[in-house]
Amino acid sequence: MENRNRTRRALAAGAVVLGLVAGSYGVAAAASGNGSSSTDSTTTQPAPSAPDPQPWGAQRSDETPLTGDTLAKVKAAALAEVPDATIVRVETDADGNAAYEAHVVKADGTSATVYVDKQFDVVSVESR
Repeated sequence: MENRNRTRRALAAGAVVLGLVAGSYGVAAAASGNGSSSTDSTTTQPAPSAPDPQPWGAQRSDETPLTGDTLAKVKAAALAEVPDATIVRVETDADGNAAYEAHVVKADGTSATVYVDKQFDVVSVESR
């Protein structure tokens, strides 16, 4: 009986280790994009996903979110230039295109950055 319990424990421990190794490999492969896959003409590919509505990414550390009157004026200028857009983020522009930038999603779902100068005039609109 003692021997049977030892065998069961060893098998259970082995199964746990095998599961951890296989799971770790799957996570690492997914994270690195190095998983193996095969594709042939009979394999159905997933439909392409919709374009990323926010291709500009997260807030940069060298740009500052706007507040108060400046925020309101830059938003107004951006929405006057791109009607029916949704404002995503409004901040200073560290790239030198203008003083401020407003990241927006247009009514058609595409994204753009509206550049606004210190006089709150639109300098340009960069569609993405």
